[in-house]
Amino acid sequence: MKIIDNALRSGRVPGLRTAKSTLGAVLAYVVADLLGTSAAPILAALTALLVVQVTVYETVATGVQRMFSVLAGVLVAVAIATFVGLHWWSLGAVVALSLIIGVYLRLGSNLVEAPISAMLVLAVGSIGAESAAINRVYETLVGAVVGIAVNFAIAPPVHVRPAGEAIGQVANRLAEFLRELAGDLRVGWSRAAAQRRLEEARALGPDVAKAEKSVVRAEQSALLNPRGAEVREAQPRLRTAMTGIELWYILLRTLCREIFDRTFYLPPEKEIEAYGPQARAALADVLERAAAAMCGVAAVAGGDDDARAQVHESLTALHARREHLGRLLLVDPHVDAAAWQQHGALLAVIDRMRVEIEAAVRPAAEPWRPPLLTERPKQAVRRMIDVAAEAATNAAAAAEASARDLKSLRRLMPDAEPERVREAADEVADAAALARSAADAAERAARTAAEEAAPLTGPERPDPTGDADRR
Repeated sequence: MKIIDNALRSGRVPGLRTAKSTLGAVLAYVVADLLGTSAAPILAALTALLVVQVTVYETVATGVQRMFSVLAGVLVAVAIATFVGLHWWSLGAVVALSLIIGVYLRLGSNLVEAPISAMLVLAVGSIGAESAAINRVYETLVGAVVGIAVNFAIAPPVHVRPAGEAIGQVANRLAEFLRELAGDLRVGWSRAAAQRRLEEARALGPDVAKAEKSVVRAEQSALLNPRGAEVREAQPRLRTAMTGIELWYILLRTLCREIFDRTFYLPPEKEIEAYGPQARAALADVLERAAAAMCGVAAVAGGDDDARAQVHESLTALHARREHLGRLLLVDPHVDAAAWQQHGALLAVIDRMRVEIEAAVRPAAEPWRPPLLTERPKQAVRRMIDVAAEAATNAAAAAEASARDLKSLRRLMPDAEPERVREAADEVADAAALARSAADAAERAARTAAEEAAPLTGPERPDPTGDADRR
């Protein structure tokens, strides 16, 4: 019952994916059997079973990848089986070529399907290889199409609610951590306590990464989905909150590191003096107000627009307590330069945390539109153009170097036939000019492709598990 309750709270229908996978496998088998692809078209059912994913976009991507992997594998197998048949060395060649082609095509988790298909076709022998290859391609195509159709037709899921809950959970967890840190500061402080809290802050990274994956899945669920309007409406607040939490988590680690650094160079008997009682109490007040504001971020991410007022009230109180803390930490840099620098770094982190919380609940300036499905192909074309530009540039440089070498050779070998040397030098010079023109054209194409692809890619988001603080 607990599993069912959790599924209902997350917006999922219990057993829906199981039912769709089962239905897809059965329908794929029936369709393939009616088409007469083979005596027992199990591969069609297997493909449909593997293709049905959590979102429609993932289902389509998996189906296309699986089709490419099977097609690549059978083409390699047919080519080798036609000429050499099955041997230990031909088997190795089939596996290697299939994997290389799969890596080039970026087949992801379906990479191993290419050599598997190739080996199964190769095992039939040269006589039946072509028929086996055609049947395998047909059954894979039937399974992929049926799996995509089933997932598209039967309650294509949207993952707005799970994403909002994931953001709320990680925001509340960060707020709870701040409250615990504030409680420790009120009781006392030591280097061991500071190091323990720093390690606990670092351990929160997987929770942040998990919430980020939930938001990405919600964004993907809007692609190719007739119910995508719900995602398009909720995505701005989810992405804004998630980006703020990612940055805020990095600042939280930096905050713990700054507190730890203040005790690092003090002898054990003076660790408690790193921050005086009043300063520790004021810092605890700041952290508690920051925790209250972060709880408001969780509410806003869940769809409670009225919680923005609560966040702004907490930020106003946070700013007042930060000013009080700044007065308590004020020292003369000529008397204690290290304390002056460390206190300044601590206050700067607190200011930045307040800014990120405010940004995390800011209403979106414009509605969200799902990224175009042509984004990845355009990026792939741009990478190919970049490689071509680099290759053309290298070829031009090599041709120019060869031309210079020929000129030097003609000076060093005056007895050589001048006409032949001159012809060779002219040919190399023409090749160098042609290669240079190709390099310039490829560079212009790469620049144009980069400009066209620029609107498709947003600003790079921080890695929530990165090493933001000093180790």
